[in-house]
Amino acid sequence: MSLYAIGDLHLSLGSDKPMDIFGGGWDNYVEKIKVGFERLEPSDLCVVCGDVSWGMSLEESLPDFKFIDALPGKKILLKGNHDYWWTTATKIKKFFEDNEITSIDILFNNCFLYGDTAICGTRGWFYDEKNGAIHDKKIMDREVLRLEASLKAAGGAAERICFFHYPPIFKEYVSRGIIDVMNAYGVKSCWYGHIHGQGHRWALTGGHEGIMYHMISADYVGFEPVKVL
Repeated sequence: MSLYAIGDLHLSLGSDKPMDIFGGGWDNYVEKIKVGFERLEPSDLCVVCGDVSWGMSLEESLPDFKFIDALPGKKILLKGNHDYWWTTATKIKKFFEDNEITSIDILFNNCFLYGDTAICGTRGWFYDEKNGAIHDKKIMDREVLRLEASLKAAGGAAERICFFHYPPIFKEYVSRGIIDVMNAYGVKSCWYGHIHGQGHRWALTGGHEGIMYHMISADYVGFEPVKVL
């Protein structure tokens, strides 16, 4: 059994916002995702770091969930900034159960164990401490609390790995609260998405303050999940 991760599938099988129109490698991206997942075995686990579906509701996103469910392995979804279908954990899990979606779960104020390693994380957010709006600060503060709840849920796990949609560090931006919580819980590995196109050049892939950062937006990794463990 192996652990994989990928971000930003941006599926729109039940809505009308295909990513092909943006170019930059997004042409025929649904087929690329399908081929990319062929490296997974049924026993493998893949964390999908947000921006899963363009659907505006669970119902509109159902074809996307069915597509993901049919891919090899188990999948854990995080919320992204474009996941407008996301409601409450209870409603999402019931929707999956009612529609016989059996290989998908969600990471939301919780964690999952992969052997002795805890899979933790949250969406994250961008907040400029000098010029940011009060609204964004409230969202950022809530994301820090969600991350800590996830890390606490890991209990006595030997290792904690964090997954986000938003990068904790991007260009001159640093999410101090997120990084401080990761350091407090001894996190050494961080995986994130959200960044596309020309933004790839500024994505942090390497060490910072004792944590290794990995950028895994689908277009950045060739629409193929990246092996974490």
